[in-house]
Amino acid sequence: MTSLAQQFQAHADYRPETLPVDTGRQLIIDALSPIAGTEHIPLRDALGRVLAESVICPIDVPPHDNSAMDGYGLRGADLAADGPTTLEIVGTAYAGQPCDASVGPGQAVRIMTGARLPAGVDTVVMQEVAHAEGSRVTLAPGQRAGQNVRRAGEDLHAGQVALAAGRQIRPAELGLVASLGISEVAVRRRLRVAFFSTGDEVVTLGSAARDGQIYDSNRYTLFGMLTRLGVDVIDIGVVRDDPDALETTLREAASVADVVITSGGVSVGDADFTRAMMARLGEVLFWKIAMKPGRPMAFGRIGRHGDSAWLFGLPGNPVAVMVSFYQFVQPALLRLAGVDPLPAMPVLQASCTTPLRKAPGRTEFLRGVLSQESGAWQVRTTGAQGSGILSSMADANCFIVLGPDQTSVTAGEPVAVQLFDGLV
Repeated sequence: MTSLAQQFQAHADYRPETLPVDTGRQLIIDALSPIAGTEHIPLRDALGRVLAESVICPIDVPPHDNSAMDGYGLRGADLAADGPTTLEIVGTAYAGQPCDASVGPGQAVRIMTGARLPAGVDTVVMQEVAHAEGSRVTLAPGQRAGQNVRRAGEDLHAGQVALAAGRQIRPAELGLVASLGISEVAVRRRLRVAFFSTGDEVVTLGSAARDGQIYDSNRYTLFGMLTRLGVDVIDIGVVRDDPDALETTLREAASVADVVITSGGVSVGDADFTRAMMARLGEVLFWKIAMKPGRPMAFGRIGRHGDSAWLFGLPGNPVAVMVSFYQFVQPALLRLAGVDPLPAMPVLQASCTTPLRKAPGRTEFLRGVLSQESGAWQVRTTGAQGSGILSSMADANCFIVLGPDQTSVTAGEPVAVQLFDGLV
């Protein structure tokens, strides 16, 4: 069996000290497979869940030919080639109340949106271009045979795959399944993700911070990001800088979760035990991503046999945690959850109003504010971009993404923008 290290080393762009962002993301995705386990749940409980089985149409949608407009149903052959058309009204068709009348030559029925087409009707003329007087209706010239009609099965046919396995259920999917008369769907079980912060300097909320200590923000951003993905979150808390405590926590986390996320402890500081511990407990790859912020990150698998979990060791700086999560962890979690295909990163081009400078060879993710000016997209930075300045994330609605070959951006130059909407 090929190890993770062998998989990674076989990649042409594998450079452990300067791994490109796109390469790192793809290597992680390629190493993962969706988790096992499914359940059948009521449709109303399925929002955000991932289909484990394809939804097959039991019926045609729509189930019968019907009107797309309020107006008059008629035979297209009766439309005058030139000038208005006058027809005799022989009945009314309402949605849910089929009309028994059969429409013959020179006849029409009053018909409502969604009403089943009576026998003989193949065309609907909207009421705005019709004038009814008594039992007769005159239609304006220029109408086409077959217009304003929805045919049975034109949306979906019985036996057709309505939604493929791997689709994440959004509001539109809920409505689609409901339109088929299906009240229950098979979904993958929720992904279980455990997370904790490391460091003697980190203090949980509710405790007094001593000199040199900081309040833990990373667990709260991780909680928010994970919750929005619809996973089961397991907050383990803060683990002190102690090898025994760290080992115990990692083993316990791996026994209850599919994925374990740590923040802090993956750099090269004297008190950073996480890297060595990860390697001892499983097969863990550690590399330096060619990006800013978020250069140090660990990925691998810890534990043995049934008590094992995928592991992401994220940096300790708050912004670096969020950038690393969105670029690497989020797509990985969607892959493990069974989402197929994975959604593309929402990216557009915008004119940058802020001059920028960066070092070549790495991808930088700057916090930005995207807006429209005279119909054109423009973006500016939120100001100071330090990896510990969490307010820059709170003020931002996008990442300004500067590729590895870029070194500077002049005011007015287009840049790639990764939208938070759809990402966060």
